Amino acid sequence: MKKKLFWLIPMVILLAFALVISGCGQKSSPPVVEKVEQPKETLRIGAIYSITGPGASLGIPERDTVVMLEEQINAAGGINGHPIEVIIYDDETDGTKGMLAAKKLVEEHKVNVVIGPTTSGVSLALKPYFTEMEIPLVSAAAAAKIVEPVNESFWIFKTAQSDYLVFEVIIDYLKKHNMKKVGFISEASGYGDSGRLELEKLAPAAGIEVVAWERFDRADRDMTAQLTKIRRANPDAIIVWSIPPAASVVQQNIFDMGIKIPIIQSHGIGNQTFIDVAGQAAEGVIFPAGKLLIANDLPDAEPQKKTIVKFRDEYTKKYGVNPSTFAGHAWDGMMLVVAALETGARTPQEIRDYLENKKNFVGITGMFNFSAQDHNGLDQSALAWIEIKDGKWIKHER
Repeated sequence: MKKKLFWLIPMVILLAFALVISGCGQKSSPPVVEKVEQPKETLRIGAIYSITGPGASLGIPERDTVVMLEEQINAAGGINGHPIEVIIYDDETDGTKGMLAAKKLVEEHKVNVVIGPTTSGVSLALKPYFTEMEIPLVSAAAAAKIVEPVNESFWIFKTAQSDYLVFEVIIDYLKKHNMKKVGFISEASGYGDSGRLELEKLAPAAGIEVVAWERFDRADRDMTAQLTKIRRANPDAIIVWSIPPAASVVQQNIFDMGIKIPIIQSHGIGNQTFIDVAGQAAEGVIFPAGKLLIANDLPDAEPQKKTIVKFRDEYTKKYGVNPSTFAGHAWDGMMLVVAALETGARTPQEIRDYLENKKNFVGITGMFNFSAQDHNGLDQSALAWIEIKDGKWIKHER
């Protein structure tokens, strides 16, 4: 027995050694390494809005709209897998503060496009800077001079209806209703001054006489003196060119003075703040503005209706209030930039070129058709006549 074990042990050792040698000759399989998808670069968009100051009733819904869209886009996977970040600054409705915001966005955050500002005054103040820096700016303001002359506005676009377009519609209304004499009262701002300029251009050729021109500061809380002068001139109608809360104060003064002639406000009053501040004095006011305020009255064949109703419902669900026309201006600016980024446009030049050539963009403000000659891209179809009745916006039957 001991003899058998003596020979068995060496054989086991030799067999084990042979197996080891054999194993060393085989190539081992490489370890499986799972590929980890690297996160894509974040795409940054700059934004400047009047979140405080006299333009806050416009700028807050603009800011809220952009925040909502940023959340929606990122929740859906971003833009072709790229998350987006909207960097928002408050210009306090002040050109100097707006310039500081613009420089931070362009020079510190290195954004390649900016949406906003809210007001015409701030937009006009920033126009030379964005032109010099060659960064596209998509303003949410109305003054035609923001994008005119077009040879001086290469990098500038805007989404609000230009005031000259609004005045074309107003002039047609005055002619139709045989109103040949009007009084005009406006705020002392880029918006107010631009409105006066456009009326001065269009009224004479239409046979309309402006019998009184009056002006007030946005911070004023009593415009009775100016309205008294207008009433003495015996106009057929009064045109008010301002934004809330000042536009509401003018309307309250008109009501308190017992002035009964038609009052035409500008598209600058298209938010609930005007009605809230003016109260019963707002009853019967008419004005041309975007179709968002009367979304339910739009026919199903209206090309914008589906887009407008979807935006209104999403905004109302998130914030508990209906969006203003100014929220629509921000939606248009943001989604135009998003559309550019979706095509792969990244540099300022690529984004600018996309915007200038964009056609048939279904927006909230209107159907946009940009060109090298038109950086607003809207026509009269972007406007509807609206009336305030029982504290609500309704379609005004002309």
